[in-house]
Amino acid sequence: MKNTRNAPSVTSLPQAPHDEANHRVRRYALTMGIRTVCFILMVVVQPYGWWTWAFGVGAAVLPYIAVVFANAGSDSNEVLAESPERQLEAPAVAVDDSAGRPTIVTIDEKRDDAQ
Repeated sequence: MKNTRNAPSVTSLPQAPHDEANHRVRRYALTMGIRTVCFILMVVVQPYGWWTWAFGVGAAVLPYIAVVFANAGSDSNEVLAESPERQLEAPAVAVDDSAGRPTIVTIDEKRDDAQ
């Protein structure tokens, strides 16, 4: 008898915790790198103008954004579950013409202790 319960599919599993943590660290490091560049540009670019304020706002706001993005995880990535059932059609069952019934093959496994 075929099991008709919905078995979980490997493709529907979430990302491994180690891989997710590595992804979050990379995202945090990238955002903090951009913040560092904003801070350096705020100090170095002459003459001071509106872009100095833009770099300053970027340097002040990006740490908050980096932490929020790093803690967000991958909950927003929805993975569609794939059916574990085979999607191929089964070949027709061979019918024994003499009896009018399907051919049944039985396999018995016996342990050979004569070795």
